Amino acid sequence: MKTIMLFGILNGISIGFLNLSLGFNSIGFYQMTKLAIIPFTVLLETIFLKKQFSQKIKLSLFVLLLGVGIASITDLQLNFVGSILSLLAISTTCVGQILTNTIQKRLNVSSTQLLYQSAPFQAAVLFVSGPFVDQCLTKQNVFAHKYSTVVLAFILLSCVIAVFVNFSTFLVIGKTSPVTYQVLGHLKTCLVLAFGYTLLHDPFNARNILGILIAIIGMGLYSYFCTNESKKKQGGDVSSMPQVKEKDTTPLLVSQQDKEIGAKNSIV
Repeated sequence: MKTIMLFGILNGISIGFLNLSLGFNSIGFYQMTKLAIIPFTVLLETIFLKKQFSQKIKLSLFVLLLGVGIASITDLQLNFVGSILSLLAISTTCVGQILTNTIQKRLNVSSTQLLYQSAPFQAAVLFVSGPFVDQCLTKQNVFAHKYSTVVLAFILLSCVIAVFVNFSTFLVIGKTSPVTYQVLGHLKTCLVLAFGYTLLHDPFNARNILGILIAIIGMGLYSYFCTNESKKKQGGDVSSMPQVKEKDTTPLLVSQQDKEIGAKNSIV
């Protein structure tokens, strides 16, 4: 329970830092913050979890990040407070997503179980800190606002959608990895740009098209290399199965009587 509680609190803090980073930085710098999550996650998993990433995987991730950067980053306006908040957002997000994968595997729980147990702590952190931080930044009380029926309906709709987003996030990270989840997140960025141009007629130029194409190539390479490495790993596991079974047949606890019987049999 202590692990789940700390995990839920960390996720709540991560959401807060991401929103503050968006508030204090330009859109371009916020996109840079999101791009930095993948290399930072790779770095943390390599150092602390001893996970190895092949050069091909790193190359595909570089191509992906290059494409998303070309397509989405427009202006870069730096400021000290925004930079600190972005660094904290990157750190907490990476650690939270790594723990999402690690906890599910080490505690042998499903994504639904982990979400169900950690969501109350995450909600409590945001409910306590959110109005206070908002009061400090806007000088207005959230609870003093008069909410119309339409606004309340959209808030409720947003909450319902967020449940499905959280469920899919925990499911994807648990079944794959934090890096793969971030790759899917950048696919979402490309789709947002494409749908914005198609449905809302947002400005779209050759740089956006080039960036999306490069990002799609990077995603394809990442998927191809990951699939090949998974097949090689599964092949290695199958070849080593007889040895594992042979070891498993050895009893972990042997009584003194069993030892004496074994000694007599060896003498005979």
